[in-house]
Amino acid sequence: MDAFGDLLRGVRAQGSLFGSSTLTPPWSLHFVDGAPLTLCTVLSGGGWIVPERRPPERLGVGETVIVRGPAPFLFVDEVGTRAEPVECGAFCSTPEQGGTRHRLGWHDAGTGADDTTTLVVGAYPVRGEISRRLLDALPVVLRVGSGGGPDPVWDHLAAEVAADTPGQQVVLDRLLDWMLVCALREYFDRPDGTPPGWYSAGRDPVVGGALRLLHGEPAAPWTVASLASRTGVSRATLAKRFTQLVGEPPLTYLTHWRMTLAADLLTERETATVAEIARTVGYSDAFAFSTAFKRTRGISPSEHRRTATSPSPQPAGTPRPGIAFSSSGPCWSP
Repeated sequence: MDAFGDLLRGVRAQGSLFGSSTLTPPWSLHFVDGAPLTLCTVLSGGGWIVPERRPPERLGVGETVIVRGPAPFLFVDEVGTRAEPVECGAFCSTPEQGGTRHRLGWHDAGTGADDTTTLVVGAYPVRGEISRRLLDALPVVLRVGSGGGPDPVWDHLAAEVAADTPGQQVVLDRLLDWMLVCALREYFDRPDGTPPGWYSAGRDPVVGGALRLLHGEPAAPWTVASLASRTGVSRATLAKRFTQLVGEPPLTYLTHWRMTLAADLLTERETATVAEIARTVGYSDAFAFSTAFKRTRGISPSEHRRTATSPSPQPAGTPRPGIAFSSSGPCWSP
């Protein structure tokens, strides 16, 4: 497993909410208290993405934008068009209610006018510390041109949203996952881009191999010597090259990665003891693991588990996540 693939493990469209609507001007979509990651693709027409406290960006046919939440943003036919919230109907539901997508307005055929816009949206529920490392490497708005993804997949997506067929949710899940990966690759591979060290280093024949070993066998008793032996270079060469490309020495990177894995395991396996989690990520005893965890994350494993699994109180009047449609459209709550 390479570092990029490992970080994408928790960023999956399975169970997330999708919507597709054909909109006739004037229209405005207000993404309120958004998901950690939202992908919008224009199948026809176009509009403007208006992030909070950022300049608007035009989005045309075939273009995709990824917006990192949770700040709200707009997608409008023209800058200045206002969204007027409407009440959610019986088919609206939130992830906490077990909802996947709404029926009403799932595919609104519109009027067929030349100025209509068809938009497909996937709201990604990103969970866990592993995926957080990926989100931290992204800008608030990431825009990919129409040539950024494989055309056959894009065409299949356009055809799939036009019909309500058995298994449609699963197909759309996988298609948008594909588009998300393609968009992130294009962004990180841009000549003027600034990809994170772990992504760029993955292409290096030496450091890339070392990263795959660390991610594939995080609990192994790695030393710089054993890692260098497996990658076919000297310890000095590996240590220098790894630090230059990744930004930290190999064993420091390993410690941080182990603590990231442990942080998620502590919340996912609530009945597992700290000692069991310690052995899973490569520590022989709970004391050494707890010391390393507190040194890198500032709190003990037990405190992390208690904090992460406690429900966060919501202030009175906190708005429910959703999308407010103006003009002709229902309220969609991702």
